[in-house]
Amino acid sequence: MTQKKVGDLIKEARTKAGLSQEKLAAMIDGLSASEVSKAERGDKELTQAELKAIAKATGVTQKSLLEAAGFVTSTAKKPAASTAKKPASTAAKKTTAAKTTEEIKLTAAEKRILTLYRAASAAVRKDAEAVLKGEKQVQEEGGNPLMEGLLGGALDVLANLGKK
Repeated sequence: MTQKKVGDLIKEARTKAGLSQEKLAAMIDGLSASEVSKAERGDKELTQAELKAIAKATGVTQKSLLEAAGFVTSTAKKPAASTAKKPASTAAKKTTAAKTTEEIKLTAAEKRILTLYRAASAAVRKDAEAVLKGEKQVQEEGGNPLMEGLLGGALDVLANLGKK
């Protein structure tokens, strides 16, 4: 790939990380803001060490910058016939999950419910799911106090969500 492509990736990563050229340069030994600018424009080739340091500072993968610069080639291969029917890789599942998570906007009440759910035991989670599916009722008296704490105001919030 061309140096311009590497420069575009560096600039995109730097801006997403909220860094100026000066701040990024200060994080990389031996690199000035002027050299960062030149690299972003495609006028300067960076070393592997500099690209790795930029990746670390901006939170992007080192592989993406090294591949763009031509230091590393992609190792993606077609799956063999025997592996073609295997389930999707964990990385692919994580990417899909990340996209799904980014698309969901939670209200403060929903975040509270999620926090309580995550802190609950497996038994309480199971009970909560049954209540939310309408398969089980919350016991008013003598019930599970943790369950009542988890679902106390949550049922009202969830009931109102469907009315939006």
